[in-house]
Amino acid sequence: MANWRQLGERVAPAICAGMVKANAYGLGVNRVAPALFEAGCRHFFTANATGAMNVKRQLPDALVYVLNGLTEGIDDFLIEHDLRPVLNDLGQIEQWSAKARRLGRRLNAIVHLDTGMARLGLPDYEIDALAEGRDMLDGIEVDYIASHLACADEHEHPLNGEQLQVFRDALAKLPAAKASLANSSAIFLGPEYHFDLARPGYAVYGGNPTPGRENPMQPVVRLHARVIQVREIPDGHAVGYGATYRARGRRRIATIPVGYADGYLRSLSSIGVARLGEREVPVVGRISMDLVTLDVTDIPESQARVGTWVDLIWGPDKLDRMAGYAGTIGYELLTALGGRYPRRYLGGPRT
Repeated sequence: MANWRQLGERVAPAICAGMVKANAYGLGVNRVAPALFEAGCRHFFTANATGAMNVKRQLPDALVYVLNGLTEGIDDFLIEHDLRPVLNDLGQIEQWSAKARRLGRRLNAIVHLDTGMARLGLPDYEIDALAEGRDMLDGIEVDYIASHLACADEHEHPLNGEQLQVFRDALAKLPAAKASLANSSAIFLGPEYHFDLARPGYAVYGGNPTPGRENPMQPVVRLHARVIQVREIPDGHAVGYGATYRARGRRRIATIPVGYADGYLRSLSSIGVARLGEREVPVVGRISMDLVTLDVTDIPESQARVGTWVDLIWGPDKLDRMAGYAGTIGYELLTALGGRYPRRYLGGPRT
C-alpha cells in the first residue's frame, strides 16, 4: 500500500480515501480493501450499494460511500447497513431528508455538485436552489460537499481552474461543510485542489496520474503467462485469424494462453508488446479469445520455449503504454482483467 501512503502524505492534512469501485479496479476488492484499511484508510468509495455492502461486511468500522446515490428502493438498505449515499440531485436530497425526519435522527451523506462534467451532481440551478432553501438539508449530516474534475489528467487544461473556482463559489453560498474535489490526477495539480478529502483510485493501483511525465507511483500489477507452444514458420506464412500477419522470412512464434476473454484487448493485435526475459517481443496476428501469438525470433531458443514466463503488464509505465497502444486508458485494462487468471497477492493485511 505504498502508493496510498504516498498519496496520503501528499494531501495531508487532508484525509486520503480509497476508491475501490469496480472490484477495486479489477484487482480484487476482498484483498485490496482490507489492505488499505490496515494501511490506515478509513473512507472508501464504491459505485453501487452491492459493492459498498461487500466492503462494509469485511470492514464494519469503515465509512463506505455509494457514488451512484439513492437509486430506487435502496434507502432502507443503506440505513440498515450503515452505508452513506452521495446525493446527486435535489430529489435525492429531499428523499434522504424525508427519511431522516421519519426516523427522527440525522443521516450522513455527501452532497455532490456538478461543476463542469454534466454527469452526476447538482447542476448550477439546483445549487442555487439549495443555497436559497437551506432547510432542504434538514436531517442530513453533510460529511462533505464534493465535485469531480473532468480534465485533471491534463495538467494545463483551463477547465481545471474553472471548475476549482466554480466549486469555491458554490461552497461559499452553501451551508458550511468539509469539501472534496481531488481524484488521483487532481492531487498532483497542487494543494489548492486537496480541500479536506482526496479520493484517489487509479494512482493507488499503479497507474500514472501525470500522463506525459514520469510515473510517480510504484507498479502494482504484473500480468504474465507461460508459453504453451513455440513453432517455426516459413517466409510468407500467416499467423492468426484473418491472416492479417504474414511472416517476412523464417520466424519463430510463441503462443501464450491469454486472450480477449481475459481482458487482453483485441485492439492490441499486431500492436502490443510483451517481455520475455529483459527483451520486448511484438504481438503478431490477431488476438483471439484465449490465445496471443508473439514473434520470438530474436530471443535465443533456450530462453523462449514451452514453460517460459512472458510478461504482458509490468513495471511503472507499461500499463499506460499498453493502454495507449490499444487506443484506450489504463483504467479499462485494469477493470477488464478477467476471472480466469490465477492471482497472487504480495504483502497486504496480516492473517
